Order: sequence, then structure tokens, then C-alpha cells
Amino acid sequence: MDTIDDAIATAEAEWRAYGVHRSDAATLAADLRSELESAAADGITPAQLLGGDVRGLARRLADEAGVRRTPRAYGRVLRTALVGALLGAALGYLVLLAVYPAMVRLVDLPRDVEVPILLAVLLYYGGAAAVVVVVGAVAAVRVHLRDLPGARSTGNAMSLLLPLAGVVVTPITIGFARSTGYSDSGPVVLAEVALVVAAVTGAVVLARRWALRDRDPRAITGTAEPGSPRAVA
Repeated sequence: MDTIDDAIATAEAEWRAYGVHRSDAATLAADLRSELESAAADGITPAQLLGGDVRGLARRLADEAGVRRTPRAYGRVLRTALVGALLGAALGYLVLLAVYPAMVRLVDLPRDVEVPILLAVLLYYGGAAAVVVVVGAVAAVRVHLRDLPGARSTGNAMSLLLPLAGVVVTPITIGFARSTGYSDSGPVVLAEVALVVAAVTGAVVLARRWALRDRDPRAITGTAEPGSPRAVA
């Protein structure tokens, strides 16, 4: 660890990954910088003071200071959302099979009226998409992860961001399918699935970040204010 700034940057990255609230992380960083600058005045480098495991030290400082942590749990939230989305898609498919005849009768247009393919696809799959978002991914996160701090806020953010992701990825996927002549070959289908999964993944991760951006862990744990990490060595 060559400089004080390098050490602080590494510690801050670890505190973010560790779920330390940003105000607490700022306090920890200020205290750590003070220790490093005092040591530098005595001719001691950051590497000599902190050793080789700065990330481990950062976690220990957070624990010793008693800071409140909100687990990011991106992987757990994403896995739950994807499973919920798959279950919702299956349910949405069954719903479409049940209501399709009625929808056709309701929106039956004269034969001389041409509906753009993109609009038709969006209208046809709109109901299934709503089921995937509301009943599938969002419900899975809010119910299955109800004990995870911020799960409800994450679900609320997903209910907004997942439809937006769908609006963005649908024309992209259709455009890709059109460029391949609507091929049903394995690689093409996998690429289309990958586009959708990537959009869902991005929306879920962004929703989790959004839900935690201003979250104060004191509202979760009710613990006391953290102390200052003075025992660095």
C-alpha cells in the first residue's frame, strides 16, 4: 500500500462491500486517515502500519467501532428475483392461454387495419410482463426475503425499474431477432434469452442499490452510535 490515499480507497471499497452506511464509512475513513498521517509524521508508511491485509483490517475496524451494516446481498436478491421471474413467466403464459380468445374479441380490428409488429408484441405480452414483474420477481423478493433489511424497498424499486428494463430490452430483442430472420436456432434463442436476463439483472441490481442508497441502518438495528477506530495496529 504505497500512499495514504491508496489505503483509504481500499478500506472504503471494503466498507461499501461490507454494507457499512456511508456516513459511518466517512467517519471510519477520517479516523483511519488521521492515524495514517500521524504515523507518516513518525516515518511509518501505510504498509508498515496496516500490514498486507487492508481489507481484513477495514472489516475489523468496522466491527470494533460497532457500525451498523446493511447487507448488500446482490447475489441473493438477484437469484430470488430470477426464480420469481421464471415462476411468474410460467403463470403469465397460463394466463395468456386463458384470456387470449377474449382479448382477440375485444381488440378485433378490420382486416384493412395494419398494426405494427412491435406494438402488437408489446400489447400481446404486456399482461405476461405485468405478471412477471408484480407476481413474480417483485413478490419473490418481498416475500421470500422479507427478513433481509431493505427487501420491501428493493421490491418497490424493482416494480418501477423492471418494467422500464422491459420497455428498453423488448425492441432490442425484437431487432436482434429480425436481424437473424427470426431464427429459432439454439445460439440465437440463447442470445435473446441472455439479452432479457441481462436487462432483468441490471434492473434488480440497480433497484437494490437504489433501495439502500440513503438507508440508515439505525432504523434496522437500533444500535448505538459507532465509536472511533483507534486501535489500528
